[in-house]
Amino acid sequence: MFQNKKALIIFITGGDPCIETTEALIPELVEAGADLIEIGIPFSDPVAEGPVIQAASERALANGTTTDKLLEMVKRLRRNVKVPILFMTYLNPIYVYGKERFLSACRDSGINGIIVPDMPFEEKGELSEVCTKYGVALVSMVAPTSRERTATIAKEAEGFLYCVSSLGVTGMRSEIKSGIETIIAEAKEYTNVPCVVGFGVSNAEQAGKMAKISDGVIVGSAVVNIVEKYGKECVEPVKQFVRSLKEAIQMELHP
Repeated sequence: MFQNKKALIIFITGGDPCIETTEALIPELVEAGADLIEIGIPFSDPVAEGPVIQAASERALANGTTTDKLLEMVKRLRRNVKVPILFMTYLNPIYVYGKERFLSACRDSGINGIIVPDMPFEEKGELSEVCTKYGVALVSMVAPTSRERTATIAKEAEGFLYCVSSLGVTGMRSEIKSGIETIIAEAKEYTNVPCVVGFGVSNAEQAGKMAKISDGVIVGSAVVNIVEKYGKECVEPVKQFVRSLKEAIQMELHP
């Protein structure tokens, strides 16, 4: 997905506003230019998320979304959707489900990797062996606060390295001022794994700027915000937005 291009990664909350809409939306995201889909498993205590994605999790949980339903959805999507699909989740839901059972189910449904933002790098042993056993990448994160840990995290990164652009939780930001260029440059001294920027990227202009300094861009809250606004009629508005992001990223490569 990174070969000869800058990747566009789109995050959506699974089951918001309903499983059927999520299932209809994902192929359209791919058609609009998404190179990877990140599905958030709704959770009652999403500590890394800002208000937009917190609210989306609440809506998804209220309508009965479960991990099993999302796994079944991904299995159905895999008949036609070929791009990588990741789950973004937290340690608690994985332990409640059972980590062996969860990673086995991820493999069987066609999930390529997981992101677990509340698991410190030093604790990755909790999941890394099981992820390796079932062929599911465990994506690592570095943040402006990682500092001397960046080198250690980068050396063990797999899939891609998630570079957090801003302090705090996810959400749309008018400006990104965290010194993300320095974080990426330092990480690239220690890894050949692609470095992508997430947290705060909320429009086409920012996506283009972040693509210029990285290997890819993750956009989440801005997409989830459109889903909230249009509900079950969100597919076309989201598709148009994703297309604008892709065009901005391509412009940086071929101005």
